[in-house]
Amino acid sequence: MNLPQKLTDILFLDIETVPQAENWTALSKENQVLFEQKTQYQRKDQISVEDFYERAGIWAEFGKIICISVAYFVEVNTRKQLRITSFFGDDEHKVLEDFKELLDKHFTKKNTILCAHNGKEFDFPFLARRMIIHQIALPKKLNLFGKKPWDVPHLDTLELWKFGDYKHYTSLKLLTSILGIPSPKDDIDGSEVAKVYYEEQDLERIVKYCEKDTIAVAQILLRFNNEELLSETDIVRV
Repeated sequence: MNLPQKLTDILFLDIETVPQAENWTALSKENQVLFEQKTQYQRKDQISVEDFYERAGIWAEFGKIICISVAYFVEVNTRKQLRITSFFGDDEHKVLEDFKELLDKHFTKKNTILCAHNGKEFDFPFLARRMIIHQIALPKKLNLFGKKPWDVPHLDTLELWKFGDYKHYTSLKLLTSILGIPSPKDDIDGSEVAKVYYEEQDLERIVKYCEKDTIAVAQILLRFNNEELLSETDIVRV
């Protein structure tokens, strides 16, 4: 594709979200009514609002972020190295503050951009909305007010794969498969995150899953550029 951005100017990321409450009965009566109103067009007649609540993590108004994984390229002895780290925990405010600190310290320059798969529809707006809810000032890379579309510092591998076909959707799992990239979905997938978090209480497993997704996005961009994929030794957790 010959992308104009240098790979070292890109911060790859992925987020994992869960419903704010473990189950429907844990919600306040007011939030039960609001959730029912919010989702009335998405729910099918045969699915009750109580059962539908397990999907609440996809809405910033009813979900919360439990992990943000980020990765960036550096050049080491003429080879590309991908360095990855994660911000995670039950305290969403701290997770967001730590992520914001990273952006404010290292990703404020005009040429730096954020990249995710379906990031423009999910990850980026979800992050911004949750920051506003927590009264955290938006970092420069998430504050899009007044920006023209071509000035938005976001790159989306799903959008790139669409090639202008706006009705087309390809999951990360499918895209990695057809491009010959190791699957990030070899343990759990997004639909299981809430169960692993609330029932199994295994946040470490979710973090590993989130990091695999982030690495996969970076690998996809390498393939788009017709470059060699990373090996395990090229990926460093910091």
